[in-house]
Amino acid sequence: MPPASPADWQLPPGVSRGLWDYLHSGDVARGYDAGLAGSTLCAADQAFAERHFDRPGRLLDLGCGTGRLLLPFARRGCWVLGVDLSAEMLKVAEAKAAEAGVVVHLLRANLVELDCLADASFDHAACLFSTLGMVRGADNRRRVLAHAYRLLRPGGRFVLHVHNYWFNGWDRAGRRWLLRDLLARGDGDRPMPPHQGVAGLALHHFRRGEAVRLLRAAGFRLREVRPVGLGPEGRLAWPWWFSRLRAYGYLLAAERPA
Repeated sequence: MPPASPADWQLPPGVSRGLWDYLHSGDVARGYDAGLAGSTLCAADQAFAERHFDRPGRLLDLGCGTGRLLLPFARRGCWVLGVDLSAEMLKVAEAKAAEAGVVVHLLRANLVELDCLADASFDHAACLFSTLGMVRGADNRRRVLAHAYRLLRPGGRFVLHVHNYWFNGWDRAGRRWLLRDLLARGDGDRPMPPHQGVAGLALHHFRRGEAVRLLRAAGFRLREVRPVGLGPEGRLAWPWWFSRLRAYGYLLAAERPA
């Protein structure tokens, strides 16, 4: 039986009503992998993580969902921990790991509140598929990145994916939202259409400089910023040509200085 839905004032930090409903939907969790089938970003961010996590170690996946990053890294010899607030998603991840015959560790927790995990206990950390953009509030997003930094050992690496604020200009509805957000000096949180019957979701869209500044403010040293497109394997054609307007999003790699 799913937990009783809390009142708005009882929602965990960084969690909106729409996100709470999304995280507690069994239908969303069961259909999640099918919904990602054919997504170019899935292959792009996994390849990006594999390139920067170039040695075995302890991997932390923040917002692990159904475990799509956990399983391949467990096969590569990493000790992996997936953290997600969705018990439904974690059930799917556990079943997939059992079927694949790999060991994964799973923790149900809010990414804003990770004090239960010890400092400097991981070699690699990831927060992919715009998970950070699902966290409501700039202060809460900063807290997620502060935890990522705290949990990495010196020299540990972190990979992050965000959606690009300016890409909204490429469709009519996006242009209308972008204009309203700019004129109102809004927060960059764009309402999302209903997903599998769940309404009320919003996604924060990042300017490139905003994402870079947040990582540096958390203490990270930047290693790479890759603009992501909608082409095969997430490639953006002619990335040198106005990529800040054309990129669908960004993959960023950073490290905690040794």
